[in-house]
Amino acid sequence: MQALAAMPSAVAAAVRVVLTDIDDTLTTDGRLPADAYAALERLEQAGIQVVPITGRPAGWCDHIARMWPVRAVVGENGAFYYAYDRQARRMTAHYWTDAAARQASRARLDAIRDRVLAEVPGTAVASDQDYRKADLAIDFCEDVPPLPEADVGRIVAIFEAAGAQAKVSSIHVNGWFGDYDKLTMTQTLFQREFGADVATLLDSTLFIGDSPNDEPMFAYFPISVGVANIQSQLHRLQRRPAYVAAGHGGAGFVEMADRLLAARA
Repeated sequence: MQALAAMPSAVAAAVRVVLTDIDDTLTTDGRLPADAYAALERLEQAGIQVVPITGRPAGWCDHIARMWPVRAVVGENGAFYYAYDRQARRMTAHYWTDAAARQASRARLDAIRDRVLAEVPGTAVASDQDYRKADLAIDFCEDVPPLPEADVGRIVAIFEAAGAQAKVSSIHVNGWFGDYDKLTMTQTLFQREFGADVATLLDSTLFIGDSPNDEPMFAYFPISVGVANIQSQLHRLQRRPAYVAAGHGGAGFVEMADRLLAARA
């Protein structure tokens, strides 16, 4: 990883789309700082489209798509995307699987939930679970005392033993049934909303994140950035971002936005 400051100006100036994780990338210590939100607005005003790519639930993503200065949002690690047309006052919601498949998966996820809670003391179902459509989120440090690394691995193993996918974020282990992730839904979003294959736009698209569930994005996008707190997750990553910010969380996102806007100026 190179320092974000080493990103060539020509590369930074060419970026037209910013894809961003939310937790511990836009946020800092669980809150969205004013300067990070202002950076979203500054990017939008400069003509740079922002799309959050998050593990957070459908209920949150509906709000984000409507209320934040963003083009769309991918949620629950790729289970869906929402895009709100402010002029038409219309929400587009596209899911990877239909409602019947999601309902069938829910019973299987409930069984995994019960096993995790029984076998991994100290963990809990994530506080935002009630607002989820497709996955199960297990909290290992957001609203519970941080669990040891071995316990996080045990949660992942329980998901995988049941045939589910499992991804570790900075706060949750998310698990689901389906052959999707953050990248596959991002590719779908580009086709349906931008009318383009994302592979043709790699030189104008940047991804910024902080944790293992961002790894497919780090691997795919050549212009990828980690905020400084990614350093604590490197042992879980095989593919790392090309650049790393000096700032943690929201401060790193602001640093990235400043780099892009300064290059344009």
